Amino acid sequence: MATRKIVLCGAGFLGSVGSPRRIYRGMTVDIIVLGKHMASAIESSTTGAPRHVQISSRNPDKLLQALQKDGVSGRISAVPVDITKPGTLRPAFEGADAIISMVGLLNGTPAEFENIQCKGAENVALAARDVGAQLIHISAIGADPKSDITYAKTKGIGEQLVRDVCPDATIIRPSIVFGPEDQFFNRFARLSQYLPVLPVYNGGTALFQPVYASDIGRVVEAMTRGDPDIENEIRGKILEAGGPQVHSLRQLMHYTLKYVPRWRPVVSLPLSFGLLQARVMEKLPESIFTITTDQIKQMQLDNVVNPNPGPDHLPFHDFLWKHCHQIPTSMHKKVAGYVQ
Repeated sequence: MATRKIVLCGAGFLGSVGSPRRIYRGMTVDIIVLGKHMASAIESSTTGAPRHVQISSRNPDKLLQALQKDGVSGRISAVPVDITKPGTLRPAFEGADAIISMVGLLNGTPAEFENIQCKGAENVALAARDVGAQLIHISAIGADPKSDITYAKTKGIGEQLVRDVCPDATIIRPSIVFGPEDQFFNRFARLSQYLPVLPVYNGGTALFQPVYASDIGRVVEAMTRGDPDIENEIRGKILEAGGPQVHSLRQLMHYTLKYVPRWRPVVSLPLSFGLLQARVMEKLPESIFTITTDQIKQMQLDNVVNPNPGPDHLPFHDFLWKHCHQIPTSMHKKVAGYVQ
């Protein structure tokens, strides 16, 4: 059976885990965490056709080294590309059977978001179409071209551009992603080392549905097996990926403190104070305490799977069980084991 070429494009696009532009991704999709779990799930799978995983980003060696450190060293390679330079994509994608577009920006100016999450996503889709590869596009719950939040707006526009180029593309929209390297629970745990209280804004009542990175990795592994029935099932579909539990932001902070363990009061501050704080912090050098206006706004919105999906949606939990024989992983079974 011929080996299939699977490209993870954009995994780790911005650099290393510790770089300043990566510290504050708590309210966005954790791309490098997903990249590691997808690559590991695909490379180690014994189901379907054998597959070679190619990591393609501006700095792919960083993710490759992280995978090798975790013991993944088989059918995997690194090929650098720059999604803002379309000429680098076609040669790297040549011969690919499937491309997982993980293009995303965590913080930046509106122009940077547009260049990466809109134009960059379109560039990857165009190259995927040119080489005849299946396209799986990683977006985010809350993606909305009409949003006043730059991250969500450009994610939504990116989806539209991808669909215009590749109508059959599969779109996965995760909620908050958790795993040992995540910057959601780990970030709040680190903040509790330095702050006497953990702040939430406007009550911290917005709802989140944390999804385990390995569960998304398993789903992508199934999608890239080369199984014609699965490919027909996911063609042109949207999967909103959430975990088995829904919690408010305030509850998630309390759980984090429980798992550390450390006692800190979780204090609600006025939304106006949070927005003012963000405007000041955005002008200062980045640190673990930095928060942006967009992040404050995102923390006011529910980030859960749509309870009334349209006909183009495919239930993530059902797909995970049907093709991976796996139920969604609870954050309560995993977070306590790695947060500190």
